Amino acid sequence: MHVILEYFHELSKEKLRMFLTVMGVCWGMANIVVMLSVGEGLYRSFDKGMRGMGEGIVVVGPGQTSKAYAGFGMGRSIRVTEDDIQYLKERVPEIGAISPEYSEWGVNLKYRKQAVPVQLAGVYPCYELMRNHFPEPGGRFLNDLDELNKRRVIFLGDIVRDKLFGENGNPVGKTILVNEIPFLVIGVLQKRIQMSSYTTQDKDHVVIPASTFRVMFNRLYLDNAILTPRTRQEAKAAQDGFRRVMAARLKFDPEDKDTFWMWDTMEMNDTSGKVFRGIQIFLGIIGGLTLVIAGIGVANIMYVTVKERTREIGIKMAVGARPAYIITQFVMEALLTVGVGGSLGVALGLGLIEGFKALPIESAVMEFLGKPVFSGLLALVCTTILGFIGLFSGAFPARRASTVDPVEALRYE
Repeated sequence: MHVILEYFHELSKEKLRMFLTVMGVCWGMANIVVMLSVGEGLYRSFDKGMRGMGEGIVVVGPGQTSKAYAGFGMGRSIRVTEDDIQYLKERVPEIGAISPEYSEWGVNLKYRKQAVPVQLAGVYPCYELMRNHFPEPGGRFLNDLDELNKRRVIFLGDIVRDKLFGENGNPVGKTILVNEIPFLVIGVLQKRIQMSSYTTQDKDHVVIPASTFRVMFNRLYLDNAILTPRTRQEAKAAQDGFRRVMAARLKFDPEDKDTFWMWDTMEMNDTSGKVFRGIQIFLGIIGGLTLVIAGIGVANIMYVTVKERTREIGIKMAVGARPAYIITQFVMEALLTVGVGGSLGVALGLGLIEGFKALPIESAVMEFLGKPVFSGLLALVCTTILGFIGLFSGAFPARRASTVDPVEALRYE
C-alpha cells in the first residue's frame, strides 16, 4: 500500500512525463489486442468456411489407368456403380459412411414463370451429415423411404430457393418442374459459409435421391463418391482400403494412383489452419513490437526516476531499508505504470474492435475476413505479455537503484 501511495505521489509530480509513458503503453496494448483479435476472427471464419462443405470427408472420383495390368492396357477408364459402393461398405471396415454422387449440369428448374438452370445431384440420405446439408426449420433432407421408393422429391440450395421463390420464401410442400417433371420440395439448405467445393457451391445446387436420379437420367455409373472414415485416425486406412478393394474388383494395379483421385479435406483443413494460425501469430508479433517499444520507454523513465530519487534512496537505505525493498518498490512502480497503460489499451482495443464490427462492410467481405474476436485465451496472452514487459522494464532500473551507495547518495544534489 505504501508503494502504491508513493507511486501516485510521483505521478502527481511528473504528470506530463507519466502521462506520455502510460499512453505509450496504452497504444502498444491496443495494437496487440486489435492485431490478435483480427487474426483470431480471420482464423475462425476460415475454419468455419472450410468445414462448411463437410467435416472429415474424403471426395473420391474415378480416373484412368496409367499402367497395364492383368491383360488390360493403360488408359482404361474406371467406372464405378452403386454395387461397387455396397461392396466397399462390406469389405472396408474403416469406412464409416459412403454415398455415391451423380451430377447433371444445366438442369432446368421451373416454378410458375420463374426458371433457373442448376446443377442437380443424386445422393444417399447419409449425404446430409457428411456434407452438412442441414435443412432450414420446417423442412427436411432425403430419407431412406425416398431412396427406396424412388420418390420425386427435391432439396434446394438456398440461393436456388431465392431465385425461384424470392428471398426467404417458403417452398416446402410446393411442386416445381425439373426438366418438366414434377418434384415435391421437401427442404431448403441452411445459409452457411463455404470456402471450398469440388463442383459448385452447395447453395447453387439441388439434390434428389440417387435412385430417382438413375431412373430419370438413365445413369449407371456415378460421377464420384463421398466417404467419411470411421475415426479420424483411420482416414488413411479408409482410403488405402478403398483403392485396394476396387483394384481387386475392377482389375487394375493397386499402386496405380491415376485410377482414382482422392481429396482428403482433413489434410487440407489441417494445413490451411496452421497457415492462418501463423498469420495470427505474425499479426500478434507486429502488435507486440509496439508494446515492447513502449516497455523500453517505461524502462528509460524508470532509469531517470532512479537518478532523480538517488538522495531519497540513500536516506531509505541509511535508515535500514534493504536492497530487496528498493528493488520491489521500483519494480512495483513499473508494473503499476504498465498495468494502468495496459488496462487503458485493452479498453481502447475493444472499442476499436466494436467500431470495426459496426462499419457497413459488404457481407461477402465480412464472411471471408470474419469479425475480430477477443477471447479469454487472447486476454491471458495479453496479460502475460504485459506482465513480462512490466517486470523487465522495472527490473534493471530497480537493480541499479539497489546498488546505490547510501553515503554517496546522501551527498547527491
